[in-house]
Amino acid sequence: MEFKEEEEEEVTEPVSPTGQYFNSSVLSICILAVLESEVPIDDSLTMTLLKDVFLPINPRFSSIMVDDKNGVKQWKRVEVQLQNHVNIPIFPIGLSTTSYDSYFNDYISRIARKQFPQSQPLWEIHLVKYPTSKASGNIIFKLHHALGDGFSLMGALLSCLQRADNPSLSLTFPSLQFPSNPDCSFSKLNINVPKCISSIFNTISDFGWSLLKSSFVEDSRSPIRSGDEEVQFKPIVISTITFSLDHIKQIKSRLGVTINDVITGIIFYGTRLYMQNVDYKSTNARSTALVLLNTRVISGYRSVKEMVKPDAESPWGNQFGFLHVSVPELTDSRFSKPLECVTIAREIIQRKRSSLAVNLTGRLLEVLRKFRGPEATAKYIKQTLFNSSMTISNIIGPVDKMALANHPIKGFYFMVAGVPQLLTNFYLNGNAESYHNNEEDL
Repeated sequence: MEFKEEEEEEVTEPVSPTGQYFNSSVLSICILAVLESEVPIDDSLTMTLLKDVFLPINPRFSSIMVDDKNGVKQWKRVEVQLQNHVNIPIFPIGLSTTSYDSYFNDYISRIARKQFPQSQPLWEIHLVKYPTSKASGNIIFKLHHALGDGFSLMGALLSCLQRADNPSLSLTFPSLQFPSNPDCSFSKLNINVPKCISSIFNTISDFGWSLLKSSFVEDSRSPIRSGDEEVQFKPIVISTITFSLDHIKQIKSRLGVTINDVITGIIFYGTRLYMQNVDYKSTNARSTALVLLNTRVISGYRSVKEMVKPDAESPWGNQFGFLHVSVPELTDSRFSKPLECVTIAREIIQRKRSSLAVNLTGRLLEVLRKFRGPEATAKYIKQTLFNSSMTISNIIGPVDKMALANHPIKGFYFMVAGVPQLLTNFYLNGNAESYHNNEEDL
């Protein structure tokens, strides 16, 4: 794909700072979303749906990243050659579903490690038309993280789906509630003094610890952290677990916590048990999780049309921050009890949320970008990821059963590839809790 110099004026949108970080010489991070179909995949409408439904969602799906005359990255609209973005793998025919499980896992591991060509828009779709033990077929969307964060990109994908019971109705989502930081205004100072003091202390402590973790302090080597600086290029192993929402709600009600608290506690507890089982000496190794947070202040999902507006309350793009959270040790008598680990996880996350460290970290990245450039900032982010042991993130899914072009969807999970970590954890909150674990193959 060639572009003439006189076409420079066609550049329509600057690349966000985070978009530049995620598509740099040191980082190339993508999101993979997998839709498990209940019926065999019919690809006859693929090109029509991509042209009429997917591409119009956002101009970035029809743009490539280029440098302008000043060396600043821009999104440039191009003509999309859809055939270059649709992949249909060929496996041997007549195999068992167990054999196709292996072929599917090998395939998704390969495409997760493969980098996007920069000469075309940064997305792909893969139609795996062979039945596995979990689905009659699989649809894989691979989207570069520079296009947007999980909230934006999953919102885009979900806008392509319909309710299976009534396609004319929009998907419905659980309401979202985001905790607010203490109000330290003078008028309420007499009421919130203790909370404000606690918030200030936590902010200083968390931001200082974040600086140390990102720059100097590495986690211990363990079964979940190899310390290999090229770990992102190794094959991956994907595991998915579906939790009963009723069971999760029982724990939630009994302990007076949130669903996210329950899932986080399960991840922390399961990770420590895994470490203990693989290498007992590493049971209480220093391990840190990067918990990714949506920084949008909203009460629920917004449509894609709303997100792309210039003054959108919930803007499209990469709008997230991260917290360093130390994984509790099994030597803690409380953490050795499964239910107590949920309570401990809640206490940790609540204390972290009461600080402004996420905001200060965002400001720090902006300062680094202004004075040292996006490449140096990308190196800082890579080091932050490398020094920690794992990442935890989630998105809110619909409460309705979904369908894509008359293909009922029985399962939906997502993952992030290209991060320099051995273990990443992502889960979907919806009608059923889908937890995804992505571990690099040792």
